Amino acid sequence: MDSASGTTAKISREELVERARALIPSLQTEAEAAEQRRMIAPETIAALRETGMFRILQPERFGGFEYDFGMVIRINSEIGRGCPSTAWVSGLGMTHQWIVSGFPLQAQEDVWGDDPGAITYGSYAPIVEAKQVDGGWVISGSWPFASGCDHGQWGLLGARFPGAGADGGVAPGFVLVPAADYSIHDDWFTNGLIATGSKSIVCDDVFVPSHRQLLFADVMSGNSPGYKASGRSLYGIPMFAGIPTAISGPALGALHGAIDEFIEITRVRKTRGMRAGGRVADFAAVQSAVALASVALDSGKLMILRDLEETHEAAEAGREITPEMRIRNRLTQGYLVRQAVMGIDALYRVTGVAGINRGNRVERAWRDIHAISHHITLNWDIVSTLCGQHMLGLDPPAHY
Repeated sequence: MDSASGTTAKISREELVERARALIPSLQTEAEAAEQRRMIAPETIAALRETGMFRILQPERFGGFEYDFGMVIRINSEIGRGCPSTAWVSGLGMTHQWIVSGFPLQAQEDVWGDDPGAITYGSYAPIVEAKQVDGGWVISGSWPFASGCDHGQWGLLGARFPGAGADGGVAPGFVLVPAADYSIHDDWFTNGLIATGSKSIVCDDVFVPSHRQLLFADVMSGNSPGYKASGRSLYGIPMFAGIPTAISGPALGALHGAIDEFIEITRVRKTRGMRAGGRVADFAAVQSAVALASVALDSGKLMILRDLEETHEAAEAGREITPEMRIRNRLTQGYLVRQAVMGIDALYRVTGVAGINRGNRVERAWRDIHAISHHITLNWDIVSTLCGQHMLGLDPPAHY
C-alpha cells in the first residue's frame, strides 16, 4: 500500500524552520506549566505535529519528506529556545520515524498505513529477553526513560533475541508495540528535563509479530531491512552517525534561549547591595560570560551541521560512511554538549542571587543542559574515550 497520496504536501526546509521559530513564544509561556505537569501538553504536541516536523525523516511513501538529520538540529535548536524539554521530545519524535523506516515494510505499514501521522516513543535498552513463539516473540518487562511516551501511538523498545545473532546466539534489537498493548508507569521525578515525561513503559506478555523486529546490528551498520527494501540513501546511514542529534540539539536550543534571556535582562539590570545603582552589564566577568556562551553555541552548531552535511552527501553519493566519519560525528555530538555546559555555567555564575529563582530561562537551561550531559550517549568521558581509542589504533567497544 502506498499511503503518500492525500497526505500533507511537502514543506520546504526553510518553512519548517520558520514554523519552529514561530512556536518559541508559546513554548516559553508554557514551559513552567509543563514542568509542573512533568509532561509536554497534548496541545503542544498537536502544535508540533501541525508544523510538519515529525515528517522530516519519514519515508515519502507514507507522506514524509525524507530530508536529513541536519534538519533535526536546525528545528530543535529553535524549539529548544522556547523549551528544552519540548525539544527533547520533538527530536525523539522526529528521529524515531527514521528508526521505524529501518523495519521491514510490513512493520512500516502497521505503523503508518492507516495513520501516516503516527509517532513513536520508547526506550532503547535491551533489558528483557524476548521469548520466541510461533510467528514472533513475547515480551514482558518495564522500560524506563521512555521520553514522550504519553504522546506516542507506538512504543519502540529494546530487547534481546535468543538465536537471532549471526553466530546463533543472543542479539539485541528493537520491537514495535502499539500503545494499546502497554501501560505507562509514572516514575519520572527529576531536577532536569522535567517536562519530558520520561516514564516507564510496561509490557505484560505482549505478542510481537516477527516483522516488527529490527536488530541493532542491522540498523547500526546502515544495512537494515527497510533500507534494503527502499534503497533510499537516508536510511543507509549508520544509526549513531545521526540519531543522537535528537538529544544533542536541545542543548544548543537551551543555551540559545538562555543567552537571549540573559542579554535581555542584563542590559537594563542594576546592581544592589553595597554597589547599588550600577549597571550589571559594566562588569567584565558578565561581558566575558556572554561571549563565551555565544561562541560555545556557534561552534557547536557549526560543527554538527558540517558533520551531518558531509554524512548526508556521502550517503547520497553511495560512498561508505567510514568508521572515521562515524566516530567524528560521535565526538562532535558529545563535544557540543560539553561546550553547552561550559557556556551555561559561565552565564549562571554571573546571574547573581536572582538567577537561582525557579522559572527563569537561564536557570531552567542550566538544569536541562546538565541533565542532557548525563545521558550516556553524550557523556564526554565516554565519547572522548571512544575517539581516543580509535585514534590510538585500539578497537572502541562503544557504539558508533
